[in-house]
Order: sequence, then C-alpha cells, then structure tokens
Amino acid sequence: MRGAPTILHLDMDAFYASAEQAAKPSLRGKPVIVGGLGPRGVVATASYEARVFGVHSAMAMGQARRLCPNAAFLIPRFALYRKVSDVVMTLLHTLSPLVEPLSLDEAFVDLEAGGTEPTVEAARAVAERLRADIRAATGLTGSVGLAGSKMLAKIGSEQAKPDGLVVIEPGTERELLGPMSVRTLPGVGPATAETLRRAGIHTVAETREAGEAELVRLLGRAHGGSLFLMAEGRDERPVVAERDAKSISVEDTFDVDLTDRTRVQLEIARLADRCVRRLREAGRSGRTVVIKVRRYDFSTLTRSETLRGPTDDPAVVREAAARLIDGVETTAGVRLLGVGVSGLADFTQEDLFAQAAQAAEAAQAAQAAEAVQPAQAAHEALGDAGRPPGPERPEPVREGAGEASEDAEKPRRWLPGSDVRHTEYGAGWVQGSGVGRVTVRFEEPWSPPGRVRTFPVDDPALQPADPLPLLRPDAEAEAEAEGAGGPDGPTPGAGGPEPGRGPGQPVTSRP
Repeated sequence: MRGAPTILHLDMDAFYASAEQAAKPSLRGKPVIVGGLGPRGVVATASYEARVFGVHSAMAMGQARRLCPNAAFLIPRFALYRKVSDVVMTLLHTLSPLVEPLSLDEAFVDLEAGGTEPTVEAARAVAERLRADIRAATGLTGSVGLAGSKMLAKIGSEQAKPDGLVVIEPGTERELLGPMSVRTLPGVGPATAETLRRAGIHTVAETREAGEAELVRLLGRAHGGSLFLMAEGRDERPVVAERDAKSISVEDTFDVDLTDRTRVQLEIARLADRCVRRLREAGRSGRTVVIKVRRYDFSTLTRSETLRGPTDDPAVVREAAARLIDGVETTAGVRLLGVGVSGLADFTQEDLFAQAAQAAEAAQAAQAAEAVQPAQAAHEALGDAGRPPGPERPEPVREGAGEASEDAEKPRRWLPGSDVRHTEYGAGWVQGSGVGRVTVRFEEPWSPPGRVRTFPVDDPALQPADPLPLLRPDAEAEAEAEGAGGPDGPTPGAGGPEPGRGPGQPVTSRP
C-alpha cells in the first residue's frame, strides 16, 4: 500500500435511478425505484428519495412497493446506462492508463500511473475536476474516494455519498477504520461476520485486537491472514486494467413458472440470440455454450457443450443450447433460464459441419413442403410464425415495447419507464398500462415536465423508441441559443441544464 492517496474510486450516485430522473423531468426530486416489476422482481437501484423509506438494492420489489407505494417503479433501460457508462469510463481513461471497471457505474483508477503527483493536493484537484467533468458530460453526479489503497478508496467513496469527495490521508487509516463494522472489510460476508460475532468481534478495531493468530484459527490461514492485514489498513491489491471477461451470458426470471416444453425451447432460442448479440458487440467469440436452469424449487443446474472452435454464429449457439436443454427435465416448472458463452476469443472459426447440417435440413424441409397436403402446409406455416427470430431479425423488445411482429393481432404490452414516440406528440415514456389503455408522459430530458395522455394499447401512432441522450445534443442546443435572441425572445422552460450543472440537486462537496 502506497502512502499518498493516489488510488481513486468512483461510484456514480444511485446510477440507474439518477439516470431515470435525469431523463424524466417529472420524476426529479421524487422517489424512483428501478428493477424487475414482476412478482419475483428485485430492486436494482433506488433513488435517494426512496431510500429514506428503507428501500435498497437487492430488496424484493414487493417489499419495496409496501415501503414506498408512491414511488415511480420503472424497468431498467440498459441501453441508456451503457451509453452513459461509456462516457464516464472514457473520462477515467484520460486520467490514467490503469482503470479497473467493476461495473457500469464503478471503477478504480491509479492516478500515479497517469502522471499525477503523489500528493494530497494534486490528487484532490484531479478528483474535483473529474466530478465536474462527469456532471458536464452526463448531467449525473458521482462520489469519489481517494486513498493509498483500493479498500480505503472504496470506503472513502461510500462516505462521500451522495455527490461528494473524501480523501483519506496517510496516517489516518487505523483511526478511521476502528469503529466501523467488520462487514466494511472486503471479503466479510454474512457467514464470516457471524463467525466473528460468536467470537465477540464486531468492529474493525476488535478484529485488529484479536490478532492474526486468532483470526487464522477462526477463518483459516488465507482468509484470516488477509483479514488481519485489512483491519490494519493494509491492502496490497493493485489496480488491474482491462479486466478480461471470462464469459458472456444472459438470463431471464419468469413471473410464472414455465411448464410447457415448447415455451422453454423458444425462450432458450431467444436467449441464445441475445447472448450472441452481446458477444458480437464485445467483438468476441466463444467455444463453450452453457445453459442455466433454475427449477420451481430453486434448485439450479448448468449444462455445457464445447465446440471445435470459437464462434459467434447465432445458429450454432442456438443449436447447441437446444441440444443442452433437450437433456434437462423442465416439465415440473422452470423459474429462470440463461444462456452463456465462455472460452472467449477475438476470432471466429466457421463451423462448417453446422452449416452443412443447416443446408441439409433446409433441403429436407423443401422436399417435405412439396409432399404435404395443403392443410398440412398451412399448419406448418402457422408453426413457423412461432419460431424465434433469426440473426438478421431484431429481437422483440420484452419490456416496454410491443410484442414481436408475429403477435401483431395481440394487444401490445407496455411496461413503465419504456421509451415511446407518438407521430403527433413526439417522444415520451410509459407511466403505466392496463385494461387496453396505455398512459404516456410526453417530455424530454431537457424539457419541463410534460403532459400525460392515454391511448389504446394498439394505437398505431404510438411506437417503441430508443432512449434519448440525457443532455441536449450540441447542435440542437446551439440552434436554440441562436434563436433565443430573436424577436420573440427565448421559449419559456425550453432550456437545458446550465453548463456543468445536472438536472438533479445542487452540488455539495466534502473535504
């Protein structure tokens, strides 16, 4: 552990919820809860306005609704969150080549590796400039901890929340850590904490006083030894740049257990397509296909198949996943399905055998089609409508948008928080839907709170839309600035946030 506070930990404040408040002017300053909205959903993020009611991440959504019934409950919009995250991570890379992302909204930075002078003043100046840059570029706030180690920097950012900066100066580590709960230390989960509690150890100071030998006796050599060092305020872990993902996967939890075998197969095919899209977005391929099945009784199993070479072919991954699910008994009920690809590589090796098999199947299908009776042909055509989309067809949006085109006769399903666009009223977002109606609030991130209108769920003028940026695009902002001095003057309420200021609460800074 180096003495100077040159390890920076950034943690965006209530990231998903803050992004939703920035995107939806009518929700600013109000409780917002983002997560799965079904009976088995969990909270992904709660705004600070919702946290005062006791809502927190990983809480069951049903409990969150009981604690804060007047909150806005929204589905996650990961496309938006990833775009904002990319902007933030780009800013971090301007500070140092050593940036270790932990998630979309959290990362460590080794400032010394980027040339920052190893002094408190220099590190503080860099951190303050970073916070201002993040606000100017995204409209959101982040909290920063500065210390001589990763552990202390993360503790600092937690103390800085929301929208603050905490610098843990050399020599103050033991005094700071002493009264904190032992759960503050990395690697101390519920089981370890319970073991320590039974031994009368509750705080970091008590952990340190117990001594290394006692901790080793209680927890084993590796865990006990590392825990003692951290209780002393010593953390030698380096910032590791470019963490290489070992796998890429997607999964869905279903509100009602799936028992129909055909439905399970269709869901696996759809998940395989989603997984390949993520694989291609990352510029990767993989050679091992993995499925995950969680049954009605919460028992979970995985099955895998290793291909002859890396692939990013959706047909190959779909076929492998289908073979794997065929070997799993699912008729008793399935609550979760997942598909993943591991053994990642930066190149692909065409699976010629799979392609040959596809060609053979196509030829057999053509021959069969010529031989079937008209009624049978019609039946098969209807069956084809239920097949999952192929690689060249976009995946139907499950949350917030209409069903796939093949289900056009069914009323479209809109979920709260999803983006829409109306041919007359423009961009908006779904507030809720039911009994054949959908309620939409029409507003943009840079507009005043918008009006609410209600439509039939199958109104052709209302369509799913991509998320808008959180800040007004430069070209539009410049055009409006030029028009503001015209004979009619500026349009009331049309301006975006002030430069360097986000749509949320005023900036607060902590020493």
